[in-house]
Amino acid sequence: MTQTTPKPIAVLNGPNLNLLGQRQPEIYGAETLADVETLCAAAAADAGLSTTFFQSNHEGEIIEAIHRARTEASAVVINPAAYTHTSVAILDALNAFDGPVIEVHISNVHKRESFRHHSYVSARADAVIAGCGTQGYALAIARVATLLKG
Repeated sequence: MTQTTPKPIAVLNGPNLNLLGQRQPEIYGAETLADVETLCAAAAADAGLSTTFFQSNHEGEIIEAIHRARTEASAVVINPAAYTHTSVAILDALNAFDGPVIEVHISNVHKRESFRHHSYVSARADAVIAGCGTQGYALAIARVATLLKG
């Protein structure tokens, strides 16, 4: 019996995450987005999976990445950053995705400004991981691996 390899996990990142390690390290830490990409690839490999990695500062590009994920990915791990709190369009795109969706936030958004306490994405997410630093991405991939095993 031939076992097929699952499609990769799409790891999607929103605005300003390209500045990780430079922007507000007291909140977001010293790791860079390249470090996060390496972490995600290693966590996926440990689970026998793979990842694709994408970041954009533009809402429409994130939506297009979610649309591509509909045919190219088995799951979505998304840190929508500031779009978490504003984008019904990203929620709508995620609602059209059939696989698991895990929402990740590096900081604990619930300990921050009140406008960060609401997430549109959470209405679709199968899990939300916040406040674990960049380790949250590895936790999200571990959760995806569990969900994909059924």
